Amino acid sequence: MRPEDYPPQDPFTTIGAAYHARIMGQAEAVPTFEWQHGDDPYQSVALYPAPKPRGDVMLLIHGGGWTNGYKEWMAFAAPALTARGITVASLGYRLAPAHVWPTGFEDLADGVASVVAHVAKYGGDPGRVFVSGHSAGGHLATLLALRSDWQASRGLAPDVIRGALPISGTYWFGADSGLSMRPRFLGDPALGHEGPASPRSWIHGDAPPFLIAWGDRDFPHLRDQAQVFARDLAAAGTSVETLELNDADHLGASYASAEADGAWVRAADRFLRNN
Repeated sequence: MRPEDYPPQDPFTTIGAAYHARIMGQAEAVPTFEWQHGDDPYQSVALYPAPKPRGDVMLLIHGGGWTNGYKEWMAFAAPALTARGITVASLGYRLAPAHVWPTGFEDLADGVASVVAHVAKYGGDPGRVFVSGHSAGGHLATLLALRSDWQASRGLAPDVIRGALPISGTYWFGADSGLSMRPRFLGDPALGHEGPASPRSWIHGDAPPFLIAWGDRDFPHLRDQAQVFARDLAAAGTSVETLELNDADHLGASYASAEADGAWVRAADRFLRNN
């Protein structure tokens, strides 16, 4: 699909527009299989096959502040992974402010089920599914890995997500989060969605392993959140690795995920092989 095929979303900021232009320009020639699992175009999957698949599957979730973005954004990051034999799929989800919590999360859970049902025909192993994402996508990827209340209704095993690799994610909301404003995807403040939407609220000892990354020049509150969240996960008994990406601001941390021999791709490859 193309951006113009989707229902309208919030206008891009200047930074968002530059990001969109850069990564969409890198994504146009990436071989893609695509399907919908719901009536809305955002309820869809783009799959990028590996030339020589080894079975591992990486699900990618785009950022955009929960109000912007397309699954097509993540095509730019696929070649660095597919070249290593990793089958990649990008999951779409409906956006705020038209759709608030938990709509986007439920769309992603349906997307996981759809990939599990179809990935074997592209060389992927439905028993080796990992999830990653940048910024808002990192937040949502973390929730998919930690929560255990969405799998059964979709016919999935509780451990369908074997590991999570969030990049520059948000791990909790509220007064101590460091966020300059309350994200609109949380909806009405009176409903108290800050807790259920916060990955930190879902930490438990049986969580899958994590590789948590951020940029050394990332937003300060995201650097702080990542380090606190990693410590909390480890204290609960979860296997946690961290990676600070050198010379990377918030967008640079996303760009780093597409560097074929860069620090994040090497670490992600090793993480998948070890888990």
